[in-house]
Formats: sequence, structure tokens, C-alpha cells
Amino acid sequence: MGIIKQLDKRTGITYVYESKAYWDKEKQQSRAKRTLIGKIDPETGEMIPTDGRHRKTEAAQEKEPDYKKLYEKLQKKYVAQEIVIKSLKEEIKQLKAGQ
Repeated sequence: MGIIKQLDKRTGITYVYESKAYWDKEKQQSRAKRTLIGKIDPETGEMIPTDGRHRKTEAAQEKEPDYKKLYEKLQKKYVAQEIVIKSLKEEIKQLKAGQ
């Protein structure tokens, strides 16, 4: 059993696999079975564990959310909605004036 790191050149993500060797009786050769166990975080260099289906494990999901980013995202949504509301109110006034 060994740990293998493999870089995906398309995405630039380094995946971490657990490799187990076994004997293939039909081909009379040694073969390896790989199981995805995580990926390497490019910022910290630490391994982020996965359950093998590109989903984070429960331990990795419990990370504190970035409240500043969430707030900024909500602010942008709010501003966009206010603009839509204002333009719709003006359009209603114009429609009422035209009748």
C-alpha cells in the first residue's frame, strides 16, 4: 500500500490516491488498484480529504464560512434588486400616464 500524488494538467489540481498492489492471475502480472482519498490545497499544501466522489467529507465541510465574502455577495444582490425595483416603478408610472 502506498500514497500517490498525481497532477491533473487540465485543472492544475493535484489528487492524492491510495494504491494497493494485487496479482492478476489472468495476465500473470502485478496490478495496482487506486482509490481517491483527497486533493492537495494549492495555498496551504495540505491534503483535503474526499469520499472519492469529489465531495468533501464532513470534517472538511465544517470549515467556518467567509462572512465577508458572503456579505459582499448579498450587498451586490441587494443593489441589483433595488435597481430592478426602481426601473419597474418608473415603467409602471409611464404605463399609468399613457392610459
